Order: sequence, then C-alpha cells, then structure tokens
Amino acid sequence: MQRKNFSVDLQNIKNIIFDLGGVIININYEKSIQELRKYSKTGSDMEFTQKAQSHLFDLYETGQSTSQEFRDSLRQEYNLEASDDEIDDAWNAMLLDIPAERIELLQELGKKYRLFLLSNTNAIHLKKFNEMVDHSFTIPNLDSLFEMSYYSHLVGKRKPDAAIFEQILHENNLDRNETLFIDDSVQHIRSAESLGIQTLHLQPPLTINKFFGDALA
Repeated sequence: MQRKNFSVDLQNIKNIIFDLGGVIININYEKSIQELRKYSKTGSDMEFTQKAQSHLFDLYETGQSTSQEFRDSLRQEYNLEASDDEIDDAWNAMLLDIPAERIELLQELGKKYRLFLLSNTNAIHLKKFNEMVDHSFTIPNLDSLFEMSYYSHLVGKRKPDAAIFEQILHENNLDRNETLFIDDSVQHIRSAESLGIQTLHLQPPLTINKFFGDALA
C-alpha cells in the first residue's frame, strides 16, 4: 500500500534535511542488479532494494568494510568474475542523473533555510556523485549545497536508526518541530516522524521542485 503524501506547512520550517538518492539524484536499483548479475557464474540474485538488503551492503554503508572488502564480498557471495573497475561501474549503474533544476532549487532554498544532507551511501557512490556534479555543474561538489552533509559510511550510522537523526539535531542545534526531513523510503520517514521531525515522503510523480514550487507559490 502506498503511503499518502500529506501536505506540509512550511511556515514554521527553518531547517530541511534532504535524502540524496531518489530525491536529488535519480536512481534505479534494478540497473545495478542487472549489471552485477552479468558477472555471476551462477546467475545469483542480489539482495539489494530500496527496502531491504543483505548484510554485506549494510557493512559497506556503515563504513565497517572498505571498498576492496566490499568488492571481494560481492565476488564471493554472488560468484562474480569481474575486475574492480567492472564491479564499480556495475555498482554505479543505479545512479542515473541529477536534474539541473534540483541543483538550482537547492541553491535558492539555501538562501532561506538551513539545509542538510543525510544519505545511506558508500565510498564508491560518493566518488561517483561528485564526478557527476563536477561534470555537469559549476559547484565544486555536493557538499557545497549544504551546511552539513551526513554520509552513512563516514559517520558509522544509517537510516532508519534514530541515532543518526538525533546526531544531526544535536550537532546543529535544530528544533525538531522546525525541521523537515524529505526522503523516498517510508521506513526512514516513519523513524523521523517518531522523533517529532516534520516529514515529506517523496513518491513519484512528486519531485522536490514540484513540492516547493507549489508550497512556496
């Protein structure tokens, strides 16, 4: 069952925490699964979706394994015959594009709100994110759009754990009632809501440009 998008009153919002994949960057998890499967000697299915993933992905997303350990674990668990570069390219296949209008929106929102980034991600993807930005935009990197960026593999915590939300609130002295969290995964939204943070569950066809265009009109 799809979760209904409830209207968000921005009148009292001073801070916005953005998810990255599916909110700022367009993603398609299936593309990486398809590409990795090409290298599997047994055609093994990958346990990686928006809602669930196998333990080796959890370890990598929380910085408990290195990129090399992640590649080697993929080879072992899914019987892959692929070079490091081939695995990286396949793993990055899910990252589609960053629409220019989303970068422009974040630049405008930054003039009015305190902006933060919270992403469950990993070292291989972070490198690719910044390559995409460097290739297509004039900003130096993704972090330049936000007051602070929180990447799960660097902070050792990931959504939907309450600890990462509490860390952002505490470190930046944010009032949870004045803070909006935007994410496309319902389990992350529910966690933030349980802590009293305002939320927007972003579901297609809704985009951040459509939401803020309507809300700020």
